[in-house]
Amino acid sequence: MKNSLHWFRNDLRVADNASLSAACKGERVLAVYCFDPRNFENDPYGFPRTGKFRAQFLLETVTALKQALSALGIPLFISLDLPENTIPNLVKRFGVTEIHTQKEWTRDERVVAQTLLKALPENVRVFGHYDQFLFHPRDIPFSDFSQIPEVFTRFRKACEKTVPVRACLPVPEKRHESEWVAPEGEIPTLKQLGLEPGPNDPRSAFPFQGGSREGLQRVTSYFWEQDRLRYYKKTRNGLLGTAYSSKFSPWLANGSLSARTIYHQVRLYEKEVIKNQDTYWMIFELIWRDYFKYVSLKHGDLIFHPGGIRHSSWNKDCSPALLDQWISGQTKNDFINANMKEIAQTGWMSNRGRQNAASYWTHHLKQDWRVGAAYFESVLLDYDVHSNWGNWMYNSGVGNDPRDRVFNPDLQAKRYDPQGHYRRLWLEPTLF
Repeated sequence: MKNSLHWFRNDLRVADNASLSAACKGERVLAVYCFDPRNFENDPYGFPRTGKFRAQFLLETVTALKQALSALGIPLFISLDLPENTIPNLVKRFGVTEIHTQKEWTRDERVVAQTLLKALPENVRVFGHYDQFLFHPRDIPFSDFSQIPEVFTRFRKACEKTVPVRACLPVPEKRHESEWVAPEGEIPTLKQLGLEPGPNDPRSAFPFQGGSREGLQRVTSYFWEQDRLRYYKKTRNGLLGTAYSSKFSPWLANGSLSARTIYHQVRLYEKEVIKNQDTYWMIFELIWRDYFKYVSLKHGDLIFHPGGIRHSSWNKDCSPALLDQWISGQTKNDFINANMKEIAQTGWMSNRGRQNAASYWTHHLKQDWRVGAAYFESVLLDYDVHSNWGNWMYNSGVGNDPRDRVFNPDLQAKRYDPQGHYRRLWLEPTLF
C-alpha cells in the first residue's frame, strides 16, 4: 500500500496545490506542518526571524488549513519540532512510502530539506513540486535558470505573450479512510512561539485574517464587490486604508492563495467587466513576483551577500543609533518616520513606503542594506524571501535595477501625501 505524506511549507492551501494533489494519489495520505523553532529565533542582527504580526497570521492560516483538511479526511499533524526530527518519525510510524512538498531553494529552506533527506530511509521517495509561480519553470522560454535575464523588462516581454498560465487544480476529493490515523499536535499560541501578542491598531491598512477562505474573500471583495480592480493602477501607490491596493501579498507569501488563482480571476473580470491598463497591471505585479523567484533560482545565495548579485562593493556599516532612529521613526524625514511607525505598529507598509524606507536606509543613511532587509523579514506580514531580498537589492543598487535610482523622500511625500494626511495619521500624538 502506498502511504503518502504531504509536508506543508509555504503552500498552506488545499485548492490549486500540486504537491497535495500528487500526495492524494496514494491509497492513504497524511499531512504535517512544522513550526520550526529556528524560524522564531533571533537572526544575526538581533531581530526575531518571524515577528508577532506574521506569526499571528500564520497561526490563523494553519488553523484554517487544519479545518479544510479535516473536511477532506486528511489528518494534519502539528509539530513544534524540527522537520528533520518530526518527518522521519511519521514515516516510520505510518509506513510512509513517498513524501510530497513544495520545492524551496533558498539557503535556510534548502539546508532543512537536505538535512531531512539524510534522515530518511533510502526506500522513501521525495518529490519537490515547483508550485509558487505564475509561470511554471517548465513553461518559460529559457533553456535553464542561468539564462534568466538580468533586467525585468526582458523577462516580462519574453513570458507574458507566450507562456500560458496553467489552470488551477481542484480541491482533492474527500477521502474515506480518515479513521486510519488521528491527527496529533495542537496549534501553538504566540507565547509558545516566544512572542508577545499586542493590541490590533485600528489604523492598520491590513485588518484581515489568515487562511485561504479569507484570502479568497478578499479577492471577491476587491475585484467583484468593490470593483477596485478597475482602478488598480491609478490607486496602487496609495498610503491610506484598505482599498488603495489589493493586499493579496500576505496570503500569497504563505501560499494560502496561489498566483494562478488571482490571474484567472483577473482574466474572468476582463471578460465579464472590463479589460484595461488597471487589470493588466495586476498581472504585471504578479510577473514581478515571479521574476524575483527566478532571480533567486539563478543567483542562489548571492541574494544574501553584501554585494548582492552584482558583486558590488558595499558599505557594511550599521550604526546602532541610526538603526534605532530608523526603526522607531525618529529620523530627520517625516515621510520615512510615518512609514516606519506604520510597519512597527501593524506589520504592514505600502509598496511606495517600502521603496522609500529602503532607499533612505541605504542611500541617505549609508547603512548595510542587509540589516534593513532582515528587519523587514522580521516585521512584515507578507514576508517572502524572494521578493523581500530581491527588492532590497534592487533599491540598494546591488540588484536588478539598471538605473540605480535613489528616492527623494521629500518629493515623494509631496507627490503621494500632498495634504499630509498619511503623516498626520502616524505621527500626531494618539492614544495608541
